[in-house]
Amino acid sequence: MSEYIFGKNVVKEAFSNPERIEEIYILDKNTEFIALAKQFRLQYKIISSTEMDKMVSGLHQGVVAMVKDYQYYQLSEVVNTQKTSLIIALDGLEDPHNLGAILRTCEAADVDGVILPKNRSVKLNNTVAKVSAGAIEYIKVVEVVNLTQTLKQLKEKGYWIVGAEKSQKSSSMWDIKYDMPIVLVIGSEGKGISRLVKEECDFLVEIPMLGKINSLNASVSAGIMIYEIRRQQK
Repeated sequence: MSEYIFGKNVVKEAFSNPERIEEIYILDKNTEFIALAKQFRLQYKIISSTEMDKMVSGLHQGVVAMVKDYQYYQLSEVVNTQKTSLIIALDGLEDPHNLGAILRTCEAADVDGVILPKNRSVKLNNTVAKVSAGAIEYIKVVEVVNLTQTLKQLKEKGYWIVGAEKSQKSSSMWDIKYDMPIVLVIGSEGKGISRLVKEECDFLVEIPMLGKINSLNASVSAGIMIYEIRRQQK
């Protein structure tokens, strides 16, 4: 299957893997993308702004691309047992905006990969691509049938599982040393980390909340944790 992606940054990053691009739709004034299409010998059409507005809902900036479905990777392709390895596992995340923002942070922090459960989880799509600002083209995303079993496999390979979860058993994120291969688990927007996944966590940590609000958005929490882990690892 195919879908549309749009916006200058998102489409430009798609050129890092031009085999995925089936066709590009461009406004005649958008000479940069006309030149890119010719350079990569990709099929393109010059269309009107009215036609483009009907194709997608959002700020397209004069360029839309039809691309093949996003590729999922195998678990073996993201495993790296060096002390600086970091994998993010998302347990039941449902909002594509959160996933896109997390992928953007993961790319900036040079994370090895992201794991998504096959069921009851957001998928890679054009909304995720847009929010990720093109990071979706660089981060390896693995789709697994059973997240609990996947975490067991990663523990056998030397990873430590850290769950970001506020609970009576949680330590402050500042009290844990992260100088080892880490899988960081981020739970769903409403329910947090599921019971079976939580049982596989070696540590549960929470971000200290100093104000009156007692929770953070999933992508914000992921960003804070990712950079604290990276600070210690590197």
